[in-house]
Amino acid sequence: MRGKSCFQAAVMGALVLAIGVQLGFGAGFALYEGSARGNALGGAMVGRADDPSALFYNPAGITQLPGLQVMGGATAITPGTEVTTTDPVTGDRTTTETEDNVWIPPHLYATYQFTDKVWFGLGIFSPFGLGTEFDEDWPGRYNSYEAIIQSLTINPNIAVKVTDKLSLAAGLEAMWFDLSLKKKIPTGPPTQLPAVGDLDMGLEGDSFGYGFNLAGHYKALSWLSLGISYRSQVKQHVEGEADFTNTLSPFGLFRDTDASGTITLPDELFLGIAFYPIERLSLEISGVWTRWSTYDELTITFDDPIVPNVNSSTAEKKWHDTWRIQFGVEYKATDWLDLRAGYTFDEEPVDTEFTDYLVPANDRHLFSFGPGFYWNNFTLDLSYTYLMIEDREDVPARLNQGILESEFHDGDAHLFGLSLAYKF
Repeated sequence: MRGKSCFQAAVMGALVLAIGVQLGFGAGFALYEGSARGNALGGAMVGRADDPSALFYNPAGITQLPGLQVMGGATAITPGTEVTTTDPVTGDRTTTETEDNVWIPPHLYATYQFTDKVWFGLGIFSPFGLGTEFDEDWPGRYNSYEAIIQSLTINPNIAVKVTDKLSLAAGLEAMWFDLSLKKKIPTGPPTQLPAVGDLDMGLEGDSFGYGFNLAGHYKALSWLSLGISYRSQVKQHVEGEADFTNTLSPFGLFRDTDASGTITLPDELFLGIAFYPIERLSLEISGVWTRWSTYDELTITFDDPIVPNVNSSTAEKKWHDTWRIQFGVEYKATDWLDLRAGYTFDEEPVDTEFTDYLVPANDRHLFSFGPGFYWNNFTLDLSYTYLMIEDREDVPARLNQGILESEFHDGDAHLFGLSLAYKF
C-alpha cells in the first residue's frame, strides 16, 4: 500500500502542476485581426479609424462615417513551427512539427449616424484565440499535444462628436470564451503495477465574461489625427469537464469530474497617430500595450477529487506587459483602388525560462499588404500577412510540467484576410 501511495503522490504531483500550466496558454494569444484593411496596414487603424472596423481599433472614429454602414469578413490563419526536444535520459534530439491547421476568426460591424452629434455601433469579433496541435505521441505530450482557444465578443458602442475635432465613445463588452486542452499523463512504469501506458487527459469548458471600452479621436489638423482606445480586463470563470481515458479505476485514480477555473484576460490600450502629407497618401504609427502582468496565477478546482484529498491546483505565472508596434501606409492609386502595406513588431510576454508548448513562440515580425476596391457603395478589402517568429533556444527542462530541454525554430504563419463593406 505504501508503494501504491507513493506512486499516486508522484503521478498526481506532476498532473496537478501540469494542469495548472496548461491553462497558461503560452505566448501571445491575443488576436488583432480586426479587418482585412487593418491587417494590410499592420493594425495601424487607431488614428485613422475611418471605416466600420473602427469598432475594433478605435470606436470614437465612427463619427467619421455618415448614414448606415456595415462590414463583414474573416481572416484565415495557418500557423506552423518546429520544436527540437532533448531526451533527459539518452540525450537524443527529436524535431517535431506542429500539425497543419487553419483558424478563421470572423468580424462583423455596423455603424449608424443617429444625429449630427450621436452615432451607434455594434461590433462582433474575436479578441483572443489560439490553436496549437502536435502528434499525440510527440515527446512534449506530457505538457500539451492540442490547445484550442476560441472567443467571440459582442460590443455595442455609442460615439459622440463633442466638437468638430473631438469625438468620444464608450461601449460594453460581452465575451464568450471556449477552451479545449489535451495532454498525456505518464502512469508508469511502476514496479508493483502492470504497465498500462499513457493516460489521456482532456479539459474542456466555456464561459461568458463582461467588460467595457472607452475611446477618443481628435483631428488636430487637416493632415494630423490622433486616436486612443482602452479595453478593460474581462474575467472568465470557465466551467467544464476534465475527462480521462485509460483510467486506473481499480486504484481510485483519475476520476472524470467537472472542473472550473478563473482567468483574467488582460486590458489593452491602443494609441495611434495618422498623417496625411498629401491628398492621396496616409501614414500611421500606432502601438498596443497589453497588461499581461495581471495574469499572475491560475487555480483549477475539481468538483470531485480526482484522487483522495486532491481537488484543486494553483500555478504561478511570470508574464510581463508587452508592446505591439504598428506602422501602415495607404495610397489611393485611383478612385476605385487603394494600395496598402504595413509592418508590425509584436513583443513576446513570456520569458524563455517559463515557456511551454501551447504556443512555441518568441517575438514576432509581421509584413503585410493588400488592396482595397471600390464599386458604387461596395468596398472589398483583401490582405496578406507573413508572420515570422524569432527562434528561441535554450528553453530549460521543467520535467514536472512536461517541458523538455527545447529549441523553437522556423515558426511562421500566413494570414489571408477579406472584408466586404456596404454604405446604405
